[in-house]
Amino acid sequence: MQPEKGNSDIRRRALDQWVGDWLGAPVSGEVASADASFRRYFRYRHGGRTLVAMDAPPEQEDCRPFVDVAGRLARAGVAVPEILHQDLEQGFLLLTDMGRETWLTALDGGNADAWFDAALETLITQQRFADTRGLPEYDRALLRRELDLFPHWYLGEHRGLRLDGDTSGRLDAVFETLIESALAQPRVFVHRDFMPRNLMVSDPNPGVIDFQDAVAGPISYDLISLFKDAFLSWPEASVLEWLRDYHRRAAAAGSVSQAQAACAAAQRQAQTAVQRVEAAAHADAADSHRAATLVRLLWRKFWRLTTHLKRYISMVRWPSAVTLVSLPSKSTRVKSRSCSCWYW
Repeated sequence: MQPEKGNSDIRRRALDQWVGDWLGAPVSGEVASADASFRRYFRYRHGGRTLVAMDAPPEQEDCRPFVDVAGRLARAGVAVPEILHQDLEQGFLLLTDMGRETWLTALDGGNADAWFDAALETLITQQRFADTRGLPEYDRALLRRELDLFPHWYLGEHRGLRLDGDTSGRLDAVFETLIESALAQPRVFVHRDFMPRNLMVSDPNPGVIDFQDAVAGPISYDLISLFKDAFLSWPEASVLEWLRDYHRRAAAAGSVSQAQAACAAAQRQAQTAVQRVEAAAHADAADSHRAATLVRLLWRKFWRLTTHLKRYISMVRWPSAVTLVSLPSKSTRVKSRSCSCWYW
């Protein structure tokens, strides 16, 4: 979502002028990236270094959360872009350049253990030391609004499917379980998109970006976002070992007890089941029973994840809502464009 071309060209010339005035030399930026919002990023070369400028039209975007959260993370010791110059009225920020490559393209089986070790260190630092005072709360309303994207947007708008009363009730039971779990967890700084595409290959590695929507919320959210994002998949055994490593380190750091961390991780894994089901669903599936099938698959994933981690942490108490939904009696196979998976 970008400004209309004529207006964007005017803003780009104004941004070039603004950056040039600060540097004391005329410059012209090259497109660095854009995201799903109205924000755009341009890279400038000057004096043997590169800088990145953000263009965020004030009519559509507010730079203040970015400035605020960048300060919170920097003070906590997390590597984030430094804000060198700002004009909030125009919606311009000038930032240090964290490089061109994200973990999404650089992370592989050969470096995953070492890099996730660094990511967990960053995450624990963020959770322990980033100030949450004044941040929006990841409360029931926000949790429900985001969960409702699955039936309203994915099933309704994207698939053209509607849930019958029984299936809708089952899905609501799953959602309530997830919400109650999230609200019961320890509250920490939550990035909300702590995943490889928002981690930069930098020095120190990783650099963290796209943090402006941070909230105070459940401790498990960013942890499982790191390992269960929509773009990369890892063997389950590897994910569990990384989670165990987090549990040990978080407990040693005093941020959470081991049982709390394990329970939180399990519940956030369940919350990502919606995304996993979407990724695994047939691109061309549109029969009248598909909506109910997707919800059953969602529940199977939820049940499997929680059961698996129950075997690891026997002291975790699981919400009573787990018993509210009956499981289908047969395994169901679903395929995506990139993988074929069994859910049971």
